[in-house]
Amino acid sequence: VQLQASGGGLVQAGDSLRLSCAASGSTFIWYTMGWFRQAPWKEREFVAAITWRGDTTYYADSVKGRFTISRDNAKNTVYLQMNSLKPDDTAVYYCAAGRLRAQYSATNLYDYWGQGTLVTVSS
Repeated sequence: VQLQASGGGLVQAGDSLRLSCAASGSTFIWYTMGWFRQAPWKEREFVAAITWRGDTTYYADSVKGRFTISRDNAKNTVYLQMNSLKPDDTAVYYCAAGRLRAQYSATNLYDYWGQGTLVTVSS
């Protein structure tokens, strides 16, 4: 699976941004999709995940209520809608795909990763 993330940019605190991740090369519906992020000098951390059918989602506590993950299986694309952005959300955001059915926040269970898109939130 090849993953291409896009939609990052420079925004102000309180603004919204939508990230997209387009998948190709394999059957998209086989995969749970996740978003992770990595801020400078920090480890990569889980943001959100969505199961293959799109009926179950998971979020890190730090983004719950502000971010929404969704997917369009017809377009082989997963989205991350980010609202009420904070400076602490500044990071490179990565999409990932894996055939996992549990432990959705576990980085090592995802098999494929996109190249990342930078989100910068100014105060």
